[in-house]
Amino acid sequence: MTDRPTSPWSLPLPPGEEPSMPPLSVWPTGQRDPSTQLRDSGCVPGTDADTDRIPPAVAAFAIATYTRPGDLVLDPDCGAGTVLVEALRAGRHALGLTARTRWWTLARANVTAAKASGSWRDGSVLDARPKVLATARAAGLIGRVGLVLTALRTSPDAPTDLGSSPDRGPDSALAGFAATLLYCEPLLRSGGHLAVVARPLRHPDGSLADLTTPLIAAATAAGLAPVERCIALTAGLRGSRLVSRTSLTERRAAARARTAGTPTTLTAHHEVLVFQLAHDAELAAAAAAGIPWPTEDDVIRPAVNGVTYPGWRRAA
Repeated sequence: MTDRPTSPWSLPLPPGEEPSMPPLSVWPTGQRDPSTQLRDSGCVPGTDADTDRIPPAVAAFAIATYTRPGDLVLDPDCGAGTVLVEALRAGRHALGLTARTRWWTLARANVTAAKASGSWRDGSVLDARPKVLATARAAGLIGRVGLVLTALRTSPDAPTDLGSSPDRGPDSALAGFAATLLYCEPLLRSGGHLAVVARPLRHPDGSLADLTTPLIAAATAAGLAPVERCIALTAGLRGSRLVSRTSLTERRAAARARTAGTPTTLTAHHEVLVFQLAHDAELAAAAAAGIPWPTEDDVIRPAVNGVTYPGWRRAA
């Protein structure tokens, strides 16, 4: 994997033609069990209650791959704050948002613990819904975020057994996520990335949900282009076999499914979809194909969230 992925598609695409799925890569991020990851990262007790959290190893891998020291990492729905902890530990600035008092308290405690352990970069947690990114409070962030790294959250309390709660399944998880992507797009700096981590979800009938297609569609509508599709392992690699790291709750759910006559496999990965600003991806693809592309400062960028941003040049 390269440190700075570029778009794999030639330009321009024929009218009406959709881009193919981005290239696939595998991250060996399941070598340690979840409890060990949280302990090694210095997360405070209670962080494991956030079952929709991005595992620290996955967050650390994404941050190391898509950012440089001193970059700003944003999680617009940060939960207990594992992304913020890993950003600070890696020498990046970190900003998280959450609308849940429970997660705000844990995320603040985790940021404080990371700073106490020697992380000197700035870390903050705002008690606000993701849509605050479209308000004046975010004005100073436009064009400054190096990486937006966030999880597709199933619900505020993130139940593991989705089959018992249809209204908290994949469809409701995806419903408000498109707005979050739209609000985050203006904040990315030139060359920045947005990465969405999604654990496998099942419909009430036990079938796996297709998360990739709607997520790519939502990101494309927000002005982002997919550049990489990754499998972040949550199972350990032992030679040529995988060692499951699933929780007791997940194992019990799988056992109940087998008893009911609908056997399901235990999960071994999270899916990570990585996007860039559409213009950045187009420029990279054009450069790779030797196609001239205008970069003059007087190009006017289409309005996003009701605001027109002149020029394509972003803060480096």
